[in-house]
Amino acid sequence: MTIQRMDNVLIVVEDLEAAKAFFAELGMELEGQTTVEGPFVDATVGLKDVRADIAMMRTPDDHGRVELTRYQRPPAVRAEPENAPANALGIRRIMFLVDDVVARLRTHGGELVGEMAQYEDIYRLCFVRAPEGFIIGVSEQLS
Repeated sequence: MTIQRMDNVLIVVEDLEAAKAFFAELGMELEGQTTVEGPFVDATVGLKDVRADIAMMRTPDDHGRVELTRYQRPPAVRAEPENAPANALGIRRIMFLVDDVVARLRTHGGELVGEMAQYEDIYRLCFVRAPEGFIIGVSEQLS
């Protein structure tokens, strides 16, 4: 088996509407939204009696997706400190190539993790912590 493509990244959130607005500010579009439950869902995620709302956000180039999931039951649990540092084990961020959006993300509760940094004359980038605690990287190509 070989990978054909990366299909999507899943982020569990408490406030689905706020998370959708955050990713929409990046330029992502809502591809679809639904509620899932039943034996297939239980078997897939390894939990019992699952009911979850999911929203699939698509990048403008149609090559990437972020799946936002809000569990109605069982309730979501925090596996690490809410504002885990950049060196905590596990997936720490996803990165997007964007036009300057940091100021707009702040209006949705985004906060810089460090500073805006510039790599040579090629990129300006930073990490932004979303209100839900996950971190995204945003990179702007300069040339």
